[in-house]
Amino acid sequence: MNTKINIAIDGYSATGKSSTAKRVAKKLGYLYVDSGAMYRAVTFYLLENGVDIHDVAKVVEALPKIIIDFRYDHAEQRMHTFLNGEDVEDDIRQLHVSQWVSEVSAISEVRKVMVQQQQALGKNKGVVMDGRDIGTVVFPEAELKFFMTANYDIRTVRRKKELLEKGKEASEREILENLKKRDHIDSTREDSPLTKAADAIEIDTSNITLEDQVNLIYDYAMRKTNSI
Repeated sequence: MNTKINIAIDGYSATGKSSTAKRVAKKLGYLYVDSGAMYRAVTFYLLENGVDIHDVAKVVEALPKIIIDFRYDHAEQRMHTFLNGEDVEDDIRQLHVSQWVSEVSAISEVRKVMVQQQQALGKNKGVVMDGRDIGTVVFPEAELKFFMTANYDIRTVRRKKELLEKGKEASEREILENLKKRDHIDSTREDSPLTKAADAIEIDTSNITLEDQVNLIYDYAMRKTNSI
């Protein structure tokens, strides 16, 4: 591999973005950044501290009190999200956080702070970042961009499995309603809406395995880095 690049992976919830991005980063020896975890951490902080997410002034007032970082757990072999020094990786995946994260993410002031942190992480290249506006806003100059989709049935099953693995329960109807609500908010918000970058490669993950997704993006990365 001749040089490092930044890889942006955008798309809808429960399409396999994070799982794929983590494995691609590990395979390439790159830094993995879960931008969605950052917005989840902000949402979790606001909910835990009784901050009204509809009161933008109060949300902005809380932002300087929120410090987010990622640490690799060698025992579990995965990255954990830390909020003000506390491991909140499992807490931020709960359904009640999922129900509000898109609304918090739609607040321009929140996005501005998060985007600045995300861009700083990718300054020296060698980053795989997933989210909803990585290829369009955070890394518009990323050497590789992908946009992941999947049908609602598949996404609902995947999210239910993810919750069960964490000891959380939710009905398929609740999960489906949450996915549809998030899609609507993410795609229609005024600031950095979820949209496919013009130069992004679309991948429908409905009928392909996680391993196939990883290998596909890894192959693109190898070809790109060897051509620079």
